[in-house]
Amino acid sequence: MPSYVAFLRAINLGATRKFPKEAVKAAVEKAGGTAVETYINTGNVRFDSTLRSRAKVEKGLEDAFAADRGFEVPTIVFTLPELAEIAADAEELAAGRDEGLRHYVSVLKAAPSPATVEAAEALSDDHERIVVRGRAAHLLLGENYHQATLDNAAVEKLLGVATNRRDTVIRAMAERWC
Repeated sequence: MPSYVAFLRAINLGATRKFPKEAVKAAVEKAGGTAVETYINTGNVRFDSTLRSRAKVEKGLEDAFAADRGFEVPTIVFTLPELAEIAADAEELAAGRDEGLRHYVSVLKAAPSPATVEAAEALSDDHERIVVRGRAAHLLLGENYHQATLDNAAVEKLLGVATNRRDTVIRAMAERWC
């Protein structure tokens, strides 16, 4: 049975989009997921499913989340080998960078075209860099994310639906689940 990791977008950010880990777990189980685990309260879930189509897994989860919460929760799903690859890329890109600098990974719902990747990476400058690998856009930033011009909103304008996590979260998830 395939194992997946799902990244939930825009939950637990304000008073109206609360989705506690226990409720996330119950909704994933209701959608057919088994062996469900969550990691921190930002919407990171590992589960097994009999479904083999990523699109069907995402749709089933999004329907279950909307039914449970009453609002849409865009959901981005990867297999565990895909998560391991994103974590390895994060590790490689972090090598040699000052530990005080920020590294975020925007995970993408759909793989961008080569032309779109080129346009996104062209936004890089001497202080901020975007590196797109598959369905992950790595944001290599300065010390303050909130002062960055490259953020998840900029990623979504070019690359479509995305949600981001610190590279440390991605790597911790891979260590735990892959």
